[in-house]
Amino acid sequence: MTGHGATRQRRAAAGRQGGGPGTAPAAGPGAAAATVLCVRLRRLDGEPLGAPLYTGLLELLGELTPLVQPAPPDTALLDVRGALRYFGRSAPELAALIRVRALARYGVDCAIGIAGNPMLARMAAAGAPCGRTVRVGPDPGAVREFLDRRPVAALHGVGPKAARTLCAYGLDSVGRVAAAPPAVLRRLLGARAGREVHERALGIDRTPVRPGAAARSLAAERPFARDELDPVRHRRALLSLTEELGALLRARGQVCRAVSLTVRCADRTGLTRTRTLAEPTAHSADLTAAAYALYAALGLQRARVRALSLRVEELAPAERAAHQLSFDPEDEKARRLEAVADRVRARFGPHAIARGTLAA
Repeated sequence: MTGHGATRQRRAAAGRQGGGPGTAPAAGPGAAAATVLCVRLRRLDGEPLGAPLYTGLLELLGELTPLVQPAPPDTALLDVRGALRYFGRSAPELAALIRVRALARYGVDCAIGIAGNPMLARMAAAGAPCGRTVRVGPDPGAVREFLDRRPVAALHGVGPKAARTLCAYGLDSVGRVAAAPPAVLRRLLGARAGREVHERALGIDRTPVRPGAAARSLAAERPFARDELDPVRHRRALLSLTEELGALLRARGQVCRAVSLTVRCADRTGLTRTRTLAEPTAHSADLTAAAYALYAALGLQRARVRALSLRVEELAPAERAAHQLSFDPEDEKARRLEAVADRVRARFGPHAIARGTLAA
């Protein structure tokens, strides 16, 4: 049997045993076994993956299970319920196999979270250093121990506004939210949001892994080699992030409506701020202005920063977005130069041309 035929048979068997085609059933904290892996990928040289490399890595993950949900630019979710049976391996053993194959084929290492549902797997991967696997046990006690002392903002789906509201009432940790009466949460956040936040604080996520689902956001991160105090280096990292995400949006024919900045500090705390843009855009200059404004609003002063990450949200097709004409010749010139730079990168690679500030 050819390699391609064997791969198709493995994927078909994994899909049959994984609960049916299309989507995988979500699991709560009492699931019989951890079945969801969140794989966070990173090149050994610290450079961004880039779309071609990320696509190749998704194909690698697809050799183990057809239930792979992309989360660009460097993350993917896998439901391995069927793969556990088919390959006769445990979830940590599959995670080790993924790491070995990614290193051997692409020179990419990864941090992997294993849990019974996508939310817990994402949180486990977010806290794992590159090259490590963090597993959240399936029993409720293990889930409670994993979640209790985490800040409420760490819960996937809890935005800055909801986190501020909860913290104002003393519900600043996941454990306190889980212990709060559901009626209180519904009164503070609204019926639907209050119910979802309470469930997630208990480790319940009803979201399935959706193979090939289009991402509604894109994100990129810039870690520093050491805890960085210099605001100039912070802003240079932000400029690099907006250039990368702007180019990616334009290559995908998309625009974003909101920008979210997360600052990871040396004491492992995280600060997140989000801003809605005046109009949907993929223009790097607009993204840079929004990122700088978010950074200034944090008032970090002499904060020791370990990493900066930027996320563009509420993505939509560019052809459906309206652009307000500015009649500013400098703005039009910048957009023409941006289009030329995109064509150069498409032909000669992502690092063929860069801003002088970044090249210095």
